[in-house]
Amino acid sequence: MNIQTTLLFVSFIATIVLGFIVVPILKKKKIGQVVREDGPQSHLQKNGTPIMGGIVIILVVTVILLFYIKTYPPLLLAIIALLGYGAIGFMDDFKKLILKNPEGMSPKMKMLGLFIVTAVIVGLYLFVFDFGTTIIIPIFNQPISLGIPLFILFAVFILLATTNAVNLTDGLDGLATGVVAIIMTFFTIISLKQNNTEMVIFSASTVGSCIGFLLFNMHPAKVFLGDTGSLALGGAVAIVALITKMPLYLAVLAFVCIVDTISVILQVIYFKATNGKRLFKMAPFHHHLELSGYKETTVVLIFWAVTIACCLVAYFI
Repeated sequence: MNIQTTLLFVSFIATIVLGFIVVPILKKKKIGQVVREDGPQSHLQKNGTPIMGGIVIILVVTVILLFYIKTYPPLLLAIIALLGYGAIGFMDDFKKLILKNPEGMSPKMKMLGLFIVTAVIVGLYLFVFDFGTTIIIPIFNQPISLGIPLFILFAVFILLATTNAVNLTDGLDGLATGVVAIIMTFFTIISLKQNNTEMVIFSASTVGSCIGFLLFNMHPAKVFLGDTGSLALGGAVAIVALITKMPLYLAVLAFVCIVDTISVILQVIYFKATNGKRLFKMAPFHHHLELSGYKETTVVLIFWAVTIACCLVAYFI
């Protein structure tokens, strides 16, 4: 059995086992979701559903990576992405759910925390592991070197934008988890083609863990990722894209996440410009589709299908 299949299976089983331990604890501690009353009425039944379940994925994938890190030191970047971004999400979830502060972390503090984690990752990427400043241009399949100053700005943007985009996409049962599983499957295949064993290990482990988590996260969800999980998974996608030199491909791969993010930005701009009118019935866009009459499960399947199509397009361009 090859390494990617083995790790996918191991992470899948480990996630299920750990999920059966962690989810009841979260439920017992009453660390539950508080649903917005102005959202889809079908979501009101989700009140109290355990959140912060992303801890399960973070723990499983991190333990697997630690097992291989002596042989493949660059896996440290993946671990920092998971733990670093996950920690910022955990602090936000903790403040909202444990300390009962509905505002959570202030936007400034949250972005400061994300920026610090990002700065550490970019510094290690360039000056410790010396991955260089090369990226591949889609369609032309041509690598170009950006130069250190431009690459730093570009890498910071990719890491921050991707973590926040996946975070915004995490609004329906199984949505973000499934989308990330599909994208990381793409990167597993790409890493195999590049003979990049460390990213095969990371990507395959993440895919297996996400699929295992879906058993708890699919509609009706028994647990949610929370900011803990969604920020960590966003960081996972961003770092593997950088290491495989394919960050520009995220414009295609993460299309549904980009649509959700743009819908939020447009909603805010339109709301302020029109004194309270809304461009969408609700943002992010997946909620607009729900309020337009689509079932939650239908929206999730559409977003998954679009992501699969986008991955196929990205593979052949």
